[in-house]
Amino acid sequence: MPTILLIDDDVKLTESIVLNVGEEKYEWEVCHDGQEGLKLATLADPDIIVADIRMPKMDGITLLSKLREEEIDLPVIMITAYEDMETTIRAMQLGAFEYVRKPIDPDELELIIDRALETVKKERRLHKILHEISAQYRMNNLVGSTPAMQEIFKTIGQVTMSRVSVLVNGESGTGKELITKAIHYNSPVKDMPFVAINCSAIPEGLIESELFGHEKGSFTGAIAQSQGKFEVAGEGTVFLDEIGDMPLAMQAKLLRVLQEREFTRVGGTKKLDFTARVMAATHRDLEKMVAEGSFREDLYYRLAVVKIEVPPLRERREDIPRLAEFLIDKINREQGSPIRRVDPDTFDKLKKHSYPGNVRELENILRHAVVMAKGDVLLPEYLPEFAPEKHSEDEATKGGFRFPEEIVPLDEMEKRYIIHTLQCVGWKKKQACDLLNIARTTLDRKIEQYGIKLPGK
Repeated sequence: MPTILLIDDDVKLTESIVLNVGEEKYEWEVCHDGQEGLKLATLADPDIIVADIRMPKMDGITLLSKLREEEIDLPVIMITAYEDMETTIRAMQLGAFEYVRKPIDPDELELIIDRALETVKKERRLHKILHEISAQYRMNNLVGSTPAMQEIFKTIGQVTMSRVSVLVNGESGTGKELITKAIHYNSPVKDMPFVAINCSAIPEGLIESELFGHEKGSFTGAIAQSQGKFEVAGEGTVFLDEIGDMPLAMQAKLLRVLQEREFTRVGGTKKLDFTARVMAATHRDLEKMVAEGSFREDLYYRLAVVKIEVPPLRERREDIPRLAEFLIDKINREQGSPIRRVDPDTFDKLKKHSYPGNVRELENILRHAVVMAKGDVLLPEYLPEFAPEKHSEDEATKGGFRFPEEIVPLDEMEKRYIIHTLQCVGWKKKQACDLLNIARTTLDRKIEQYGIKLPGK
């Protein structure tokens, strides 16, 4: 039952409210001056505060101000007389949830209290979600004991408390976005939005609108005003994934925004402040692209204030057993699977791969193995077949699923990898989309395009 703290020096009024408001829906704590009310706000742990503006010892405005100073961020409903309207406006400016006029209408007060309680419920749900997200991206969820990974952990710890731009470089599937989320969700702005933009997935003609928003009528199809990702991010983080695929013309516009810390929506004239932190990631060699003229040098240095290089999985094989255990635990939680132990021979077999798909491919393989397992021990025979490690430099780039000996068109390779991924996750499209980092509509289109036959169809 919600607890409502009622603070009013009018004893008859408080008795009337307790008797007539809520019909035993609430548990009331009552006191008759602001000073006592301030103490009870901490001791009684109420869900809502209802307080009169005019009271002895401490008036409602001072009480509200003190509550905010002590970071007691509860909805406060103010009781006011008609002649108190100027003071009431001041109360609303200080963050009062709502006000109710004297004489009190019990139904009106009950309605306002219920609205406030619903707000509290939503905020607690949001806090729980943010807490879970923060736990998901704790640094101890990034697994690795090699010197390169330890250096990454140290860098994450150093940059979480700052607002500098961070560039994460590494092959696809190494966990670049996971690193940027670890930085964001361990920072002072962890409760603010983390907004990710895949620069390679947005058509060139739409990327400016996607980033900065647009005004109604600014182009064909712009039927309403729309906020861009930079506006949605607020004081949080904008993550520009695959920044190396951003067109040169858009790079110039992005650079100007990062320099001036303001932007305008497409078709608009009003300048909007940009306060978010920027992090970016790419699998490309941006320094080489700068030398070739396909990436702006000034933008590169603006983004790479701190640069994190993520090693491919084949360069940190000693991390594979611990990483596999971590991923299996994650798969168990998601799928309710019963795997409790991994056979040592399974680890040996896993360590013989070079993983062109890196951690994402390892997770694919383990999902396949968990689906195929017949007990609570993950045996090597449950792993999919793949080519063993060969020690030449050329072969080291070919591990993972079986690459064809002959050269085949790129679309044929894409088809084979999609089939491989679907097989690894037991033909579950949602999991395949997550691992391939594509939308469900894109996967369905590819399945139809390549004529991929799903089991049972």
